[in-house]
Amino acid sequence: MDEPSVIARSILFVCLGNICRSPLVETVARKQLADAGLDIEVASCGTGSWHVGEQADPRMRAAAVKAGYELEAHRARQLHATDFDHYDLLLAMDSNNLRDMLNASREKASDRLALFLEWAGVTPLRDFPDPYYEELTAFTQSVALAERGIRGLIERLRTG
Repeated sequence: MDEPSVIARSILFVCLGNICRSPLVETVARKQLADAGLDIEVASCGTGSWHVGEQADPRMRAAAVKAGYELEAHRARQLHATDFDHYDLLLAMDSNNLRDMLNASREKASDRLALFLEWAGVTPLRDFPDPYYEELTAFTQSVALAERGIRGLIERLRTG
């Protein structure tokens, strides 16, 4: 698959359940994009439906608050067909999410789908590790990785 080459006015971050990684990355992006003076719409969702309507995982909310990010208002939602038309760039947290997005999009948005860390230039990682079944330290590490990824994303957006 070719790497997306879009000027993004809107970005959707996608993980599995929309309670850990993607809401965190959405929140970090919203703050850092605003701080950078970039007016870009951001949102998040999950490929699965089992957490729809739920808040972000309490462990992720706690790790985010410690780093200065607020996830209390977040409510999980599932990826919808209209998302492929609405968002300029759809960034998956891992390869499985990307595969599910490609299948759901029926290839119509494949030129705007990518792995978040890869598109943001975070190496050597491709997949953003899911902290859900891990120790509490994994949630803190997720915050640091989200910040690093969003810094790379901002740099990429600025350089085109």
